Amino acid sequence: MLIGAGLGLLALPVPAGAHVTVQPNEAPAQGLVVENVRVPNERDDASTSKVAVQLPDGFAEVSIEPVPGWNAKAEKTRLAQPITTDEGDRLTEQVSRITWTGGRIAPGEFQEFRVSVQIPDKAGSTLTFKAIQTYDDGRVVRWIGPEGSDSPAPQVKVTAAADEGSSAASASDPSSSDDDSNTLAIIALVLGGLGVVLGGGALLARRRAAP
Repeated sequence: MLIGAGLGLLALPVPAGAHVTVQPNEAPAQGLVVENVRVPNERDDASTSKVAVQLPDGFAEVSIEPVPGWNAKAEKTRLAQPITTDEGDRLTEQVSRITWTGGRIAPGEFQEFRVSVQIPDKAGSTLTFKAIQTYDDGRVVRWIGPEGSDSPAPQVKVTAAADEGSSAASASDPSSSDDDSNTLAIIALVLGGLGVVLGGGALLARRRAAP
């Protein structure tokens, strides 16, 4: 099921030397993230009229944010191995391609298409999102090459999942609390001793000053 969320971004000036990218280009394993498919128009004589992105295997569901003036369509293919979700649902299909049509990205501008997904792979892997960019004069640019080529495919590196237990463990660690208590006790003793010294000095000074 596709769920629209919020409003899309308007076309903006294109950064110099930009290619089609997916940002952020790093995401935690099994994390729920919003990826931005950023499509610049690198030509000065035509507008981009169609964008298609091929998703790597493992994306059972996606949510696509609506972009004014653009129509989004998701295509699904059958999974080789069905997936059982945390809710117990059995999924037999995956989203293999998303295509945006109907809008225009003018020369010197770019457009972002936002998609909410759950990262399927393990830490250390790289997800490749091949993209096809079509211009209104019929020219097609295929962003499917390796990193460093003239037409590299967008990639997302999968990082380690966030360790939510580490911060909670340190907060509940009794040894940490004991260390804090000991530190406060030492500071209190030092300040108390200093007060005694200062008080004794003041008393001695008054006795010396007395006739």
